[in-house]
Amino acid sequence: MKLHGKTAIITGSNSGIGLGVARELARAGADVVLNSFTDRDEDHALAERIAAETGVTARYIRADMSKGADCRALIEQAGRCDILVNNAGIQHVSPIDEFPTDKWDAIVAINLTSAFHTTAAALPMMRRAGWGRVVNIASAHGLTASPYKSAYVAAKHGIVGLTKVTALETAEEPITANAICPGYVLTPLVEAQIPDTMKKYAMSREDVIKKVMLERQPSREFATVEQLGGTTVFLCSDAAAQITGTTISVDGGWTAL
Repeated sequence: MKLHGKTAIITGSNSGIGLGVARELARAGADVVLNSFTDRDEDHALAERIAAETGVTARYIRADMSKGADCRALIEQAGRCDILVNNAGIQHVSPIDEFPTDKWDAIVAINLTSAFHTTAAALPMMRRAGWGRVVNIASAHGLTASPYKSAYVAAKHGIVGLTKVTALETAEEPITANAICPGYVLTPLVEAQIPDTMKKYAMSREDVIKKVMLERQPSREFATVEQLGGTTVFLCSDAAAQITGTTISVDGGWTAL
């Protein structure tokens, strides 16, 4: 149990990447705090299931990552934060001149500004504990761009910049800050899109995945939430104590092009 005694807060973690990261941190021994903007029985049941499967303490705390006060309250309500994983995010696709202002504001708030608020609230706790890890889930779009994703690309580039500043401000302390930049990840949301895409292009599942969805990912394979969770666990390990202020791409070679 490499992370026994540590508490990890993972934003946007009742599904997809966040949930996968939470499970891997719990398997490594960390107590985990799950989060999203809902407050359903199934949200709390997820935490109970992780606790039962791994033997750690797991909780679910509702907080709306579009609201700065909620972001900071999440950290305070958790009471401790040794590991902060800023994962919450949304997406919208539209040309710049047609991009809805409310969508821009929401994407920047949830994908970028929330990480500022949670980090600001978590760093004093890490300093008191004498140890800390900040892991920001950015994207290949934090390092490169695609058309029609102006808000998402801007926010993810911002996350990479925020990561570097956090690392520099904590460089002489036992605290690190890094960003993971995934390419396309096989999540339930992505999986649900495959049948409709097969119909649209009259293609097989394999062709849709390789020729449409993973066109820009040279490996032609999705990353998995378990791989992203494993990368997060590594960044929290002693082996990664001198890795700070950088990005780790989990993108099948996308950003090598």
